[in-house]
Amino acid sequence: MPVTVLLVDDEPLVRAGLRAVLEAESDIEVVGEAADGAAVIPLVRRLRPDVVAMDVRMPLLDGIEATRAVLRAVADPPKILVVTTFENDEYVYEALRAGADGFLLKRARPAEIVQAVRLVAEGESLLFPSSVRQLAAAYGDAAGNPAARAAMERAALTEREAEVLRLMAGGLSNAEIAARLVVGTETVKSHVSAVLAKLGARDRTQAVIAAYESGFVAPG
Repeated sequence: MPVTVLLVDDEPLVRAGLRAVLEAESDIEVVGEAADGAAVIPLVRRLRPDVVAMDVRMPLLDGIEATRAVLRAVADPPKILVVTTFENDEYVYEALRAGADGFLLKRARPAEIVQAVRLVAEGESLLFPSSVRQLAAAYGDAAGNPAARAAMERAALTEREAEVLRLMAGGLSNAEIAARLVVGTETVKSHVSAVLAKLGARDRTQAVIAAYESGFVAPG
């Protein structure tokens, strides 16, 4: 089955460009478009896309609030890929904190756009880990905020789970973590699932943000 994508951007040319790039791939299908975040929830409920590629800055409802709204209102929500003009943008970090699964630069090359959609859909790798780390260093609390630290303590990760979380934050995929730890990929998947469950994170991006926010992993 192809990866289905909903495009949300107030610029028609951006939507047209993303559609042209994505629909050139046999395993990706653009199922709909919207010009503002305010239109996202009904479209997500009707179209059930795997991925929403959403501009972070829009006039009525921006990508941050639209992300929060989708995650609150939609059962089994899609992956959310924030599309942005600027890489080192506090809005992007706030969108990731709100629950977005990754971000994509509007100036990205076609191959990078396709890779971003596929990686976010698969959910087994952190998209652009070095950029996420830079955002956390720029806009997160280097000492870890108290609420995040308390949540990490309550999670009570085992030694192996903590090791897996650190490797996730380093951007390693499940296969790469398995090779590093000399275990099977299914074992790694079990550890990742346990980490997500204990942290209350819906995916590895949120788990890594929690690791940075708590000071468990230093973003620098």
